[in-house]
Amino acid sequence: MFYGKVVWDPFLIVAQIVCLQCLYYLTLGVFLALLVGTRVSKMSLVYFFDYAIVTASTVTGWCVIASIFLSCVAGAVYLVYLIERAKKCLDFSATLYIIHLFICIIYGGWPSSITWWVVNITAFTVMAFLGYCLCMKREMREIPTSRSRSSF
Repeated sequence: MFYGKVVWDPFLIVAQIVCLQCLYYLTLGVFLALLVGTRVSKMSLVYFFDYAIVTASTVTGWCVIASIFLSCVAGAVYLVYLIERAKKCLDFSATLYIIHLFICIIYGGWPSSITWWVVNITAFTVMAFLGYCLCMKREMREIPTSRSRSSF
């Protein structure tokens, strides 16, 4: 895990973005199935991408909000294993939520709910900061040295 000269590899970056996005939506889907699926008769993409569902006025809305926050915590853990560098956590978190914003715009139009914006900006902040802290903790680990080496 030594980082020498930084090589710009666009294929690796795109692969990391796609993998992070897929893992985020997979995790969001699991949490939505666990929290929202028990409350509604039929799950659909509305719970992923429709801004009107993210509301604090219903129990289902609170379950969607909880799913988003649990997914952002899982996303921070994904950053540790996929990205591995603390200085890249903000970039990849921002990319994930910008892509999510574009998908939401395509699906249901411009999000006009203040709750949607507060939840997603907070989730982005938590994911970036927690991912940064976890990556920094991993980067700062002591390098193990073997004591079984023979001395000269």
